[in-house]
Amino acid sequence: MATVTRENIGTLHDKLVVKLDKGDFMPSFEKTLKQYSKTANIPGFRKGMVPSGMLRKMYGQSIFNEEVVRAAGKRLEDYMKEEKLSIFAQPLIMPDATTQHLDMNTPDDIDFAFEIGLKPEFEIDPIKNKTHLTRYRIIVTDKMMDDELERIKRRYGKVNMQEVVSDKENIIYAAYEPCDADGNVTDSEKKIDDTEVLDKMPAKLKELVMGKKPEDTVVFRPADVCTEEELHGFLKDPLKAGPEAAENYYKLTITKVGHLTPQELGPELYTQVFQNTEVKDEADFREKIKAELSTEFNRITDERLQNEMYELLVHNTHIHLPVAFLKRWMREGGEKPKSAQQVESEFGSFEHQLRWQLISDKLMHDFDITVSKEEVDRDIKTRVLQYFGLGPDDEDEAPWMDGYMAKIAKDEKMLDETYRRLLFAKLFKFLETQFTIEDKEIEEEAFFKLADAHTAHHHHH
Repeated sequence: MATVTRENIGTLHDKLVVKLDKGDFMPSFEKTLKQYSKTANIPGFRKGMVPSGMLRKMYGQSIFNEEVVRAAGKRLEDYMKEEKLSIFAQPLIMPDATTQHLDMNTPDDIDFAFEIGLKPEFEIDPIKNKTHLTRYRIIVTDKMMDDELERIKRRYGKVNMQEVVSDKENIIYAAYEPCDADGNVTDSEKKIDDTEVLDKMPAKLKELVMGKKPEDTVVFRPADVCTEEELHGFLKDPLKAGPEAAENYYKLTITKVGHLTPQELGPELYTQVFQNTEVKDEADFREKIKAELSTEFNRITDERLQNEMYELLVHNTHIHLPVAFLKRWMREGGEKPKSAQQVESEFGSFEHQLRWQLISDKLMHDFDITVSKEEVDRDIKTRVLQYFGLGPDDEDEAPWMDGYMAKIAKDEKMLDETYRRLLFAKLFKFLETQFTIEDKEIEEEAFFKLADAHTAHHHHH
């Protein structure tokens, strides 16, 4: 009768030895061999008429090995069920376990040694202590409103073509090509087309371009026309080059010159911006723009709060992990083996993820946070209707919806992504009720200068 002994070899790290005697694997080995003899196709013999001695010789040892390993695995699984062991990944065969010589002709008692990493029990302290967090709300100032209206007026404005570059507001349509000091193009493959408002160009390049006409060219080196602050950005975009290109020559060819006339505030602009919504007047338009800005800022600040809750839980929940086991599992348990060095460099982020997985699983289990199939379907429908500018009550206007949903039912990736998104949205909604959260108004600039949540909470326990 197979037995299992268990011994602790580290933090949440145990060794399980499965002892098999002959009776645990010989009967099933003989049975499998017999079944095989009925179905084996071997040239020169009729099906089911292959002599058993011959079969035993040809396939016996590999069937024997499989049966022994199967018997050990089965006993291990039963033991873990009986003991209600909650483990990470799967058991690994011990590296130093001397593998006995398996021989079907002299079957003997066999030991298999496995190691397992046990999942820890833990309390989620930040929730127990009702940790204090701040939910920021960015104030939409008059200046922000004015800037946003300017941006919208320009976005919907009209571009008229010009004969010559005459104004910092001109739009320069240009092509950049690497060349030599005399402007002979060295690599026309690397030609880059770009459109930019003159005012946004490096100051010295602006001076060189002023007064030029379409088809005119300028030869320059980035290092000569950019200040230190401008250089990095200009190399990256438009030139799509690294710092090594600062001393190279480029030829800029102006293809067109445009001038943007911003759209005036008025009914035409209101309709362009809010296509399906009635806008009464300028005050109403401003109100709607403000609401959109607030919604976007709330999304950004809510995301920050979620990040903060996530980091706080991961770093301030005391969880012991079977590190030695997890590192070995990372080395050998994946599709491709990894080097010890690879494991060391990846372990930090792997551990971060693992802690979050343990914490979120526990929260969902303890507080019964679930998402039903109906919720997933409803979310997908709502998003599709929104895409076509329809509301949740306009399903009558989408007779194709049933066919679309039938197709989606087969798209496991989309269903799974939607399920997970809804599940974590529910989890974070729930978490907001578990911390002490204070709302605080803040200016946009100050908000974006705040330290990020990861830095603020970075220390594991």
